[in-house]
Amino acid sequence: MTDNTPQSPDHGPTRNPELPTQYAPADVEGPLYERWVERGYFEADAKSEKPPYTIVIPPPNVTGSLHLGHAFEHTLIDALTRRKRMQGYETLWQPGMDHAGIATQNVVERELAKEGKSRHDLGREAFVERVWQWKAESGGQIAGQMRRLGDGVAWSRDRFTMDEGLSRAVQTVFKRMFDDGLIYQAERIINWCPRCLTAISDIEVDYQDDDGELVSIKYGEGDDTLVVATTRAETMLGDTAVAVHPDDERYAHLVGKRIKLPLTGRTIPVVADTHVDPEFGTGAVKVTPAHDPNDFAIGQRHGLESLTVMDERGVITAHGPFQGLDRFEARSAIVGALRADGRIVAEKRPYVHSVGHCSRCRTTLEPRLSLQWWVKVETLAQAAGDAVRDGRVNIHPADMSQRYFDWVDDLRDWCISRQLWWGHRIPVWHGPNGETVCVGPDEQPPTSEGWSQDPDVLDTWFSSGLWPFSTLGWPEQTKDLEKFYPTSVLVTGYDLMFFWVARMMMFGLYAMDGQPPFRTIAFHGMVRDEFGKKMSKSSGNTVDPLLWMDAYGSDAVRFTLAKGANPGTDVPIGEDWVQASRNFANKIWNATRFALMNGATVEGELPPVEQMSAADRWILSRLNKVVAETDAYYEDYQFAKLADSLYHFAWDEVFDWYVELSKTTYFAGGEQAKVSARVLGEVLDVLLRVLHPIVPFVTDTLWTTLTGGESLVIADWPKDSGFRDEAAEQEIGLVRQVVTEVRRFRSDQGLQPGQKVPARLDLSGTALAPHEAAIRQVLRLQPEGEGFSATATLPVAGATVALDLSGTIDVAAERKRLAKDLAAAEKEGQQAHAKLGNEAFLAKAPDNVVDKIRGRLAKSEKDVERLRAQLDNLPPA
Repeated sequence: MTDNTPQSPDHGPTRNPELPTQYAPADVEGPLYERWVERGYFEADAKSEKPPYTIVIPPPNVTGSLHLGHAFEHTLIDALTRRKRMQGYETLWQPGMDHAGIATQNVVERELAKEGKSRHDLGREAFVERVWQWKAESGGQIAGQMRRLGDGVAWSRDRFTMDEGLSRAVQTVFKRMFDDGLIYQAERIINWCPRCLTAISDIEVDYQDDDGELVSIKYGEGDDTLVVATTRAETMLGDTAVAVHPDDERYAHLVGKRIKLPLTGRTIPVVADTHVDPEFGTGAVKVTPAHDPNDFAIGQRHGLESLTVMDERGVITAHGPFQGLDRFEARSAIVGALRADGRIVAEKRPYVHSVGHCSRCRTTLEPRLSLQWWVKVETLAQAAGDAVRDGRVNIHPADMSQRYFDWVDDLRDWCISRQLWWGHRIPVWHGPNGETVCVGPDEQPPTSEGWSQDPDVLDTWFSSGLWPFSTLGWPEQTKDLEKFYPTSVLVTGYDLMFFWVARMMMFGLYAMDGQPPFRTIAFHGMVRDEFGKKMSKSSGNTVDPLLWMDAYGSDAVRFTLAKGANPGTDVPIGEDWVQASRNFANKIWNATRFALMNGATVEGELPPVEQMSAADRWILSRLNKVVAETDAYYEDYQFAKLADSLYHFAWDEVFDWYVELSKTTYFAGGEQAKVSARVLGEVLDVLLRVLHPIVPFVTDTLWTTLTGGESLVIADWPKDSGFRDEAAEQEIGLVRQVVTEVRRFRSDQGLQPGQKVPARLDLSGTALAPHEAAIRQVLRLQPEGEGFSATATLPVAGATVALDLSGTIDVAAERKRLAKDLAAAEKEGQQAHAKLGNEAFLAKAPDNVVDKIRGRLAKSEKDVERLRAQLDNLPPA
């Protein structure tokens, strides 16, 4: 044992330790959370001299409600910020919501459709006003749900990506980047959604394997023919060339010639381009520059015309018999016409291939040539990569760094314009003679006749990319910005690495003079169902976390989510696990209530070590180790490990062992009972503190009752005092070993846990002697009386425990049962041994089958050994 005496914090007077017999989360959580908010516990002061700790919330969509992914992420952030607040940091968890351009516009358009109207019936200005009205009335319900979960956000600082301050930040950044040549307008191939009627960025495309068709078509006439294959036959109406590889001798005689394009009456050139793979298919590809990104690049190299043959809704616009048909109707009609013309060489159906879909509405996207606004990302992306490489930003877990580099090192220019009405309108005005003027927030736009503002709005990710500094008042140089930027850590899912994280890195480094938006990026995985499957409405395995909160309490949901949170890996979750966490909360409640009823207290200093029992010294030594371990896990974002560690320390060591071992002391009364009561109070005080960031409601309720303190939210985080007592840990380890072995024997003999059994304990010569009363108490062992007969003797940990089972079990029946189980175990072992000894079987059987049989053999051998020992320990029948 070290000389370090455990130190206890100062406390106010202990409150009257009266707690309800059962914990009712529904009665506690709501009122307690509102009390935290009213007292301003979650607010942050830029004038404070405390060191800052800042986390920005990944802003949920204004259309959204709390799903398990939100609950998971918010639990982790809340745990981090609650701990830092208790450690004395000026802690800011910045809340807010995203305007969610496409999603929100779709919601309001659906409402209008119910009235028989479209947004065009209202006009732009009235439609935008209608969206603001919807936001005020129906948007943002997630904020109330966050309160249910216990989110400790600074509500007075709540922001919205389209509020006045953030809109100013957006316009300022756009203007600066435009002036620096980093924003430009150009006609490029983009992903177009015919349903949402807007461009979609590459990272908002969901690819899935669809059943389609692969059609091989003969182009040209006579000797000047070749065959091309396509899954989108309708686009042939916009073909302006056929491309072959320059080294492909099969087509060398055609390069430079023009051949007939079927159904159109046009001729198109054959061009040589190294992009073509001569080994794939026929080695010839149709070129449609206005409807395919690769074809667009070929067209640029060869000066080909770009013919747009579909409108924004996917309807054919090319003159001829197919004009006015939907793209999929046109596909069938064109293939039929080609077949009738003898142009179809081969057809393959179904042909499974990867097809891009809109992540919002699931519509099949259409590559489309369109005039859009772009961010030139080369220098921005390089800066975002360098900030991680040079250590200004740490990625956790470290193996996620390569995925980040793979993305930012190969980032293409970002299409930032969307053909919507809801969002940040692009601050560019176009003049009557092709003039372009970008207007900053304090500048007057042109008012002369013929000038108009660009109709497009910015991609939602543009404004959310400014989130870490725009929410702190930028572009003004505010006290908040000075205090809380850069933020401390970003906690987010790995699925947002490209959508959001890379954007924030680029914008932060650009706008904040090379200061990254956060010092650490902590990636977590996705929440899955209990079988590890992705949750989706189509699979029927989604869960409303509010229903679980109603049934089991918010603490139970939070603890379950934290217990599965290994860095960067997905998190399976099932209702049974939430029930188990509810049981844990109840265990904390019941154990604390028992302790308070038996005098546990935090009043006064801890007694000197010399006055403590071995159990007291053991639990305090373990407590300090767990505090140190918890700190290490927090610093490494190992939420699953810290939750598991705290669970087992609380349930196994404190409640199941220390409280049980101390009961004889409490019941005996006297000075030793007072010492142990003070130690138990200390243990519960520290335990509730370290549990609080994950399960805040039950811990705060119990801690204020135990200590009389104001709230755990503003209490001090415990520190490892350095107290260690290895001798006490070894001594109690022996006690646990004896109790465990005797309990196992009792269970094997079919004895009920509460059934009392006469016993003789020989503990002489061991460290167990002072613990005989506690061992008897825990094991329900009565003193040996008259006529005691040692029918079973257990040697364990250098001691001997003799039990008299003569009046507790039917020995003959028990022998018969054990003999039957032994015969079955021996037969199982013989069968497994025979198979493993069969060379022919081993040569044919798969490895996993052989491994399974080896496992069966090992289990049967252990079962035989155990059952024989149980039979040997039984008294004669």
